[in-house]
Amino acid sequence: MNSPSFRMPARRLATVATATALAAGPLALTGVSPAHATGDHGRASAVVLRTGLEVSLLNKSVDVPLTVSLNDVQAPRSAEKTTLTASLDAVDAGRPFSVLRAEVAEARATATATKAEGTTTLAHARLHVPGLPLLSLIEVEKATARATCEVGKKPVATTGLPGAVTVLGKRVALTAGGPTDVKVPGVGDVRLDLSSTRTTARTAAATALELKVSVNPLKLNVAEVDGTVTLAEATCGTPRPEAAAQPPAEPSAPPAAVEPQGAPADAGLAQTGGSSTTPYLVGAAIALLAAGGGAVALARRRG
Repeated sequence: MNSPSFRMPARRLATVATATALAAGPLALTGVSPAHATGDHGRASAVVLRTGLEVSLLNKSVDVPLTVSLNDVQAPRSAEKTTLTASLDAVDAGRPFSVLRAEVAEARATATATKAEGTTTLAHARLHVPGLPLLSLIEVEKATARATCEVGKKPVATTGLPGAVTVLGKRVALTAGGPTDVKVPGVGDVRLDLSSTRTTARTAAATALELKVSVNPLKLNVAEVDGTVTLAEATCGTPRPEAAAQPPAEPSAPPAAVEPQGAPADAGLAQTGGSSTTPYLVGAAIALLAAGGGAVALARRRG
């Protein structure tokens, strides 16, 4: 048992254990495997109605935010919603107030490895705000928005609207030349932005109709409404190519050698909270401890 032929393999075993622990570093201690790039399915969204309004009641003695989203969907987890009404509480003497009613109100968002798309369709819709329970803020026959982002193609954003809408009881012809202002004496003002589309190298966004609203019926200050309303909106982001289509990453440099430190290890950790070399020091310590235990066992046997 005391022959050199046995002691030499034991030393080699301790050396190999130390080198293995140093090479494994934080992976062996934390269980984290090397990251591999994966494909991105992209993203898409769609919404039928979104409001950002402030409702002031009783001569601004009470301010109530009117924030409503109808059929707001997101992907990469594909989704579809078709709810036809949106209501709000606490602005009509505690009774539910109907903000939007429509015969068709559909929002859909889908995403795959090669294509992301958001689509919205709104038809025969009437939008109301507090203070005007019998008069629609706007009536829309049909509004659509679509945003399509496909790998290898330029993103596309499109909208669709009829030639006219009804705003505060007035029939208004829409033009693509710029915003349309509608003023109704004793009721309020509405500014309409028609068919807004935006695209970049990887994204697209489409909004069929956006309204800037300022309503105070007969200036009675019973219910004053200010803010914005968005109807039929869709967005998308192009999926990224799979990892196989991407150039290989540059190999990382080997870790720098760890030099002995004069102070105890726990003193440095208490001051700094640890560093990027901490896992390697811990790994080396574990390996050396195991090797030391083996050496002590051998010494006892030789004794």
